[in-house]
Amino acid sequence: MLLEKERAEVVHVCQEMQRLGLVVGTAGNVSVRVGDQVVISPSGMDYQTMEPGDVGVHDLQGNPIDAKYKPSSELPLHLAVYAATDAGAITHNHAPASTALSLVVDEIPATHYYSSMFGGPVRVSPYATFGTPQLAENVAAALHGRTGALMANHGALTTGPTLAKAFSLLPYLEYICEVQLRAMAAVPGMAAGASMKVLSRELLDEAGAGMSGYGQSK
Repeated sequence: MLLEKERAEVVHVCQEMQRLGLVVGTAGNVSVRVGDQVVISPSGMDYQTMEPGDVGVHDLQGNPIDAKYKPSSELPLHLAVYAATDAGAITHNHAPASTALSLVVDEIPATHYYSSMFGGPVRVSPYATFGTPQLAENVAAALHGRTGALMANHGALTTGPTLAKAFSLLPYLEYICEVQLRAMAAVPGMAAGASMKVLSRELLDEAGAGMSGYGQSK
């Protein structure tokens, strides 16, 4: 099977997103770029019954290379992000906090040092209908210099050099969205970022440098 390892990774991440409550039903999508080929989850398929052979392989123009089923409707979005960035993988979800925050802010202020994991304050791309070229263009622009973005009235997206890295960012993005929502709710009528302690670019860079070597394996 062509790119069997990557197809299996896509299935695993789709199932993990559902297990963690980051997607509802068959919402969300996952892809991996390998050279000039893109492995992407199929459209509207139950994650729990999905198998590696159900995941399709397409070229960078969206043409099927080895695909039994229709690809995610967000294939144009994934292709646009790959064209605009050096990402090797993309995850897209509809988690509650990130989706809710996308309704009320244009950018998540750097109120937590986890923002450094995304390259700075996370932007919110303007709304456009799912699966459209306009959505792809909006999100690609919001990701400039960033590894994550919110999509207004829609959800969130993360990128990474590998699928494991892109997926690992999702819980952190959801966390900073949840923190921001709670901070905004603490003071009725508070505008996003108003009267909040926001970290400077220098402090974010310092945190990012410290986190780059954080963690260890058994």
